[in-house]
Amino acid sequence: MKLNLIEILEPILKEAGDEILKIYNSDQSTVVDHKADNSPLTLADVASNDVIIKALESNFDYPIISEENEGIPFDKRKDFDKFWCVDPLDGTKEFINRNGEFTVNIALIEKGVPVFGGIYVPVTETYYFGIHGEAAYKKVANGSLKKINVNQNSKGWIAVGSKSHAKPVEKEFYKEIGVKESFSVGSSLKFCMVAEGSADLYYRSGPTMEWDIAAGHAIVRAAGGEVYQDLDCKDVFTYNKEDLLNGPFLATSTTKLK
Repeated sequence: MKLNLIEILEPILKEAGDEILKIYNSDQSTVVDHKADNSPLTLADVASNDVIIKALESNFDYPIISEENEGIPFDKRKDFDKFWCVDPLDGTKEFINRNGEFTVNIALIEKGVPVFGGIYVPVTETYYFGIHGEAAYKKVANGSLKKINVNQNSKGWIAVGSKSHAKPVEKEFYKEIGVKESFSVGSSLKFCMVAEGSADLYYRSGPTMEWDIAAGHAIVRAAGGEVYQDLDCKDVFTYNKEDLLNGPFLATSTTKLK
């Protein structure tokens, strides 16, 4: 693939991130509307989405499922063999709270499986990429791509959780399996922490949408981990389901949790 795919997607991620930062660093009103689930929509969501959709349509023929244009009916989507899954601003609450922990996410899904993922952190100019069957990479600013890998710890796990959406059931699960330490970060950065070995697992009881996790899933897989639909690590998470709302999932570097 597919380093060429990284070469195409990196400037798209950067341009989208730059549009987000223009608004982040300005005095413009951030929240412009609320979606059906009452989650906030900002000028930055819209600006980033416009950049990504235009660029993907210019470079590829694959259909696009994006958080900001999610209304493609399943009767049409079910025939998508390969498509882009995009979250133009993941961590909108982190953006509004101005803690810098928000990302731009682009994933390529093939036959329900994420085969490529790109995540960009605009505030730190950090990129994460995952290519199925090849490797996962991290790049900071204009530096070089460096391979990253999950840990293969058999005990003493470190868990990462949501900064804005943590729930008691998640803490209970970590306690049950003997997690020794946990910390929280915003957005898809949690997947990146698992992929680069800063954490061993990330459990989310819900709710999320497919575009929230697709790029992160691709990166964790390429780094040697996986994302499962169950806590027994048997059923791998898949995409383009009739309902794009996710159930619980577990991103992990190991399947031997109990």
